[in-house]
Amino acid sequence: MTMEEKIIATLRKLPPQQQQTMLDFAEFLAEKYVVKEPRKSLLGALQPLNISISKEEIDEARREMWANFPREQFYDKDAK
Repeated sequence: MTMEEKIIATLRKLPPQQQQTMLDFAEFLAEKYVVKEPRKSLLGALQPLNISISKEEIDEARREMWANFPREQFYDKDAK
């Protein structure tokens, strides 16, 4: 008798509620041990878009983003 046949024979002896519990556990094990394909890195995912951003463009975007930041609210004039 194969392992599969033994499992099925044992499963048939159980009441429906325990059969459902066994099914849930078998699905859990199947999900746990499935070999998942590794995710692509963000750089790898965006590579086909052929986006090229220079250091100067990044610096300019930062200057624009922080231009209106209210620094005086966070600046301690008494600190040295």
